[in-house]
Amino acid sequence: MLTMVHREAGGPLVAEWRPDPVPGAGQVRLKVSACGVCRTDLHVVDGELPPRRPAVVPGHEIVGVVDAIGPGVVGRRIGERLGAAWLAWTCGDCRYCREGRENLCDRAEFHGWTRDGGYADMIVADERYCFSLPATLSDAECAPLLCAGLIGFRAWRMACADRSVKALGLYGFGAAAHLLAQLALWRGQQVYAFVRPGDEAAAALARELGCAWAGASGQAPPVALDAAIIFAAVGALAPEALGAVRKGGAVICAGIHMSDIPAMPYERLWGERILASVANLTRQDALDYFPMAEQAGVRPHVTLYPLARANDALDDLRSGRFTGAAVLVTGSG
Repeated sequence: MLTMVHREAGGPLVAEWRPDPVPGAGQVRLKVSACGVCRTDLHVVDGELPPRRPAVVPGHEIVGVVDAIGPGVVGRRIGERLGAAWLAWTCGDCRYCREGRENLCDRAEFHGWTRDGGYADMIVADERYCFSLPATLSDAECAPLLCAGLIGFRAWRMACADRSVKALGLYGFGAAAHLLAQLALWRGQQVYAFVRPGDEAAAALARELGCAWAGASGQAPPVALDAAIIFAAVGALAPEALGAVRKGGAVICAGIHMSDIPAMPYERLWGERILASVANLTRQDALDYFPMAEQAGVRPHVTLYPLARANDALDDLRSGRFTGAAVLVTGSG
C-alpha cells in the first residue's frame, strides 16, 4: 500500500510502499477513500507536537470501507463505511476514563501521532473507535467532520455551558470554524468571524454561510460577544477575545497547540469571564455530533488533493491558500 510518511520535523512527507496491514484482535482494516488534512497534522509534521514514534503516517480524519476484520470483532461487516478520528484508543481504567473523560486519558493513543494514520491506502483501527457517518455526505465531505467538526462541537458545547449564547465569536475561520458556524447558525446564534488580516476569501466564506459579521482579528466586533472560540494557534488572540466577550462570557481555546499567551491586565479576565481549553475528543462527542450535523445540513467546503500530493495540501494549509477544508483522496475515493 502507498503511505505518506513523516520522518523528520519540518521535512517533507516521503512516499513509501508498505505491506498491507493485517487487523489484529478487535481491529478492522479500512480501505481509505478520503482523509482530511488538519492543522494538527501540521503541528506533527512541523515538530510543534513532540514526536511519539519514528516514521509515523499522519492523518486522523479518516473515511474508508471495511475490507478485513480481526478476531473478536462483532457488529461490523465487510463493505461498511466507517470513520476513524484522532482518538485511537484509551485505557478504560484510569480516573479520566472512569469519569467519562476519556479524552484526558494519560495512556491514550492517537491516529497520525502515536499510531499510523490515514495518509495511506489502508489503515487498521480499533473498531470501538470507528463511527458510522452521515449518509447524506460523500466520503470527502465526511472527512473534515471527524476532527474539525468534532473539536468545534466540543468547544461549542463548552462555550455554551451555563450561559445563554446569542453572539458567538470564532477566531480563525478555517476548517473547524466554517463547520461550527453552520451548526451555530442553525441553532439561532449570531456568528462573528475573525480572520487573518487580509484574508478576504475566508471573510467572504463566512458571509456566504450567513455570519452576521466578518473582520480581521484585532478588530472589535460590533457587539459584545457572549462567548468566543479560538481555532487559530495564536496565543495573542486569548486576551483579545477576552476583551471582546461580556462579563460572564467564555473564551475556549480549541487547538492542541498554541503559541504562548502574552501577559495581560487582570481586567481582561475579571467579571467572571472564563478562559479554558478543550483537549482531544471522546467517542460520545461523535455519537452526539454526527446526527446533529446531518439534521442541521452541515456541509464542508472541501478542496481535494490526491494522496501523493499530501505535501502540497499541507503547504497550502500552512499558507492559507484555500478556504474550508482540504481532503486527500485515494484511488478508491
